[in-house]
Amino acid sequence: MVPNLNKINQFKLKKIAVVILNWNGAKLLEQFLPSVVAFSEEATIYVADNASTDASITVIKEQFPAVQIIHNDSNYGFAKGYNVALENVEEDYYALVNSDVEVTKNWLAPILSIFENESEIGIIQPKILDFKNKDYFEYAGAAGGFIDKYGYPYCRGRIFETLEKDTHQYDDEREIFWASGACLFIRKKLFKTLNGFDADFFAHQEEIDLCWRAFNLGYQAKYTSKSVVYHVGGATLNEGNPRKTFLNFRNSLLMLVKNIPDHQLIPIVFIRLVLDGVAGIQFLFKGKWKHCLAVLKAHFSFYSLFKKAYKKRGLVQKENYFNTKSIVYSYFIQRKTTFEK
Repeated sequence: MVPNLNKINQFKLKKIAVVILNWNGAKLLEQFLPSVVAFSEEATIYVADNASTDASITVIKEQFPAVQIIHNDSNYGFAKGYNVALENVEEDYYALVNSDVEVTKNWLAPILSIFENESEIGIIQPKILDFKNKDYFEYAGAAGGFIDKYGYPYCRGRIFETLEKDTHQYDDEREIFWASGACLFIRKKLFKTLNGFDADFFAHQEEIDLCWRAFNLGYQAKYTSKSVVYHVGGATLNEGNPRKTFLNFRNSLLMLVKNIPDHQLIPIVFIRLVLDGVAGIQFLFKGKWKHCLAVLKAHFSFYSLFKKAYKKRGLVQKENYFNTKSIVYSYFIQRKTTFEK
């Protein structure tokens, strides 16, 4: 269904559309929309609402009248929710921002400059710091994402559970492999070319899959420290939720099937399944049996979706997608806990 855009024609079209996906997040909107409204002069601001049943719509209309509302007719999750919402958003560049993100002054100017002057850049991520501990990087994205040969994602500033303090060690601009869905900028034309996020993912790792598909088409993703945001993280689905474990394990496997070269597909997926099994056993020994069960369910769901995922493979799968062979080995065996190591 085509979403209903509130007040869509009242404002002159700007270059950037800041689009915040929301589901029953009235309190988050009250807390975090003020910074977005205050510091986004270059953008039109949208809240894409996934059929909330709380006071979200009332909060937007009464407290943020300049914000445009996109009414999705169901809770489509992150992936399809954005796909549906962006169908009629016409700005040249999309800023996809979580509802628990606080932005800072001039956060959009560096992004606009890169897009306008570097045509090879299709996706951009700002520096993402922890809202609850602002001297540290935040788990979801930190200073830009990378991936190892077996599909395990990690970031500059965050490897597994180790978060680095921001001592300006990543105050730069450089190419990255993936940008965090917590705050991701993408050219509208590229988003349309990629047919948006993979709706089968529902949520989690869909942004890595999107960036990987863009990489296979020859586009670059870039990190810039000149734009800074603060992210709460886990406001929708916290780390301890087995549902998150299920989505992360399943979607990571689907992503591999879609994007790695043909000759690597079977051996890498097999090794990843084994490593997942080890993770499941660890959950069991730690008394987290619900998470162990989530890994098992993720594998069965993956098997059911394998053929569908394989059919989504593009014409090109690049070889040099990974930054290190095994982040698991580097981190847990060699005890290399920071990106610089």
